[in-house]
Amino acid sequence: MNSVAATEARRAAVLGSPIAHSLSPVLHRAAYAALGLSDWSYDRFEVTEADLAAFMERLDPSWAGLSLTMPLKRAVIPLLDGISDTAASVEAVNTVVLTDDGRRVGDNTDIPGMIAALRERGVEKVEYAAVLGAGATASSALAALSRICTGPVTAYVRTHTRAEEMRGWGERLGVEVHTADWAEAGHAFDAPLVIATTPAGATDPLVPYVPERPGTLFDVLYDPWPTPLAAAWAEQGGAVVGGLDLLVHQAVLQVEQMTGRSPAPLAAMRAAGEAALAAR
Repeated sequence: MNSVAATEARRAAVLGSPIAHSLSPVLHRAAYAALGLSDWSYDRFEVTEADLAAFMERLDPSWAGLSLTMPLKRAVIPLLDGISDTAASVEAVNTVVLTDDGRRVGDNTDIPGMIAALRERGVEKVEYAAVLGAGATASSALAALSRICTGPVTAYVRTHTRAEEMRGWGERLGVEVHTADWAEAGHAFDAPLVIATTPAGATDPLVPYVPERPGTLFDVLYDPWPTPLAAAWAEQGGAVVGGLDLLVHQAVLQVEQMTGRSPAPLAAMRAAGEAALAAR
């Protein structure tokens, strides 16, 4: 963790490809303003896997940290001096802290960010859950569920290969994972917690299956928002956690790690994110 004076100029940025859509600069800059870190800057850089090593080599001591999005979360691991147990559990790093002694340490704030976003909506424990999708975010969802779900998780996937991958992640993370074909995804909504990790539009055909008394939906998308599924869920009185909630909570943890200041200004960061989305 870094511990710096408010007047010491430091740099941070989010890397990925594509990156132009990222809200991370809005959130981190709002945090710096609220914390009085007037000489801190946070930018975005289009960086591919092939470019990553060269970018990391160019970092000088003014750099405090990096946020990483796809496709860099796994590619960065060999370039680091160490990673946290949380990051190792899903083989994905979304946060790099550049320490005062020159080390580059990776972490994953998506997983605790998911847990914090759910806790904010009153979800502390569930008896069972459902996950829609089987990509990188789905593995993070399983890691979060390993801490809050006391029973099985059913993953709804499109292919046999994805089903095997999700069961493998379950074994690794200590979660009892059952898999079902995507055609049966309407049954997911019987669970007290449903985490949708699919791309925009994928869950739109599932709207008619939203029950009269739904539980909690965590839809990781944030633009456009609300998704048709999230809107239908809310209309039926179900609790909805959105992608902006996840983005803000994982960014709060990143700011705390990179700046050494805690707590990070959650309300200011969320307000900045909401304003930026409304302006799009």
